Amino acid sequence: MLVAGSLHAQARRAGVALEVWKDANCGCCGDWITHMEQNGFKATVHDTGNNAVRARLGLATKYGSCHTALVGGYVVEGHVPAADVQRLLREKPQALGLAAPGMPVGSPGMDGAAYGGRRDRYDTLLVLRDGSSRVFQSHT
Repeated sequence: MLVAGSLHAQARRAGVALEVWKDANCGCCGDWITHMEQNGFKATVHDTGNNAVRARLGLATKYGSCHTALVGGYVVEGHVPAADVQRLLREKPQALGLAAPGMPVGSPGMDGAAYGGRRDRYDTLLVLRDGSSRVFQSHT
């Protein structure tokens, strides 16, 4: 039990692996990655765009945003808060992943000084394997 606890602590320090595809010139994507890393994730970043990988992973374009990530076997599309991803990984639902479609102002990465403190209401969606979705978490 002590060894298992020590291994868990080492894994937390190393960070949860997060693979991200984005455009090389997108600043808000970089800000989202910083948010994720500040919350225990370790990002590997591909500056190759995300449309092709989103399609390859089976996520419909209606859920699209400016970056696509893969973590723990789940797709994470757009400016999803780290807390929502952490909850997803704890609960392990039968789903494709999470999406915050578009680029909601006030979401992680879209919340800098350039937005003047504006925070729009948005939902993080749980995208099911059949392409349907439901609200996973509302943000106000």
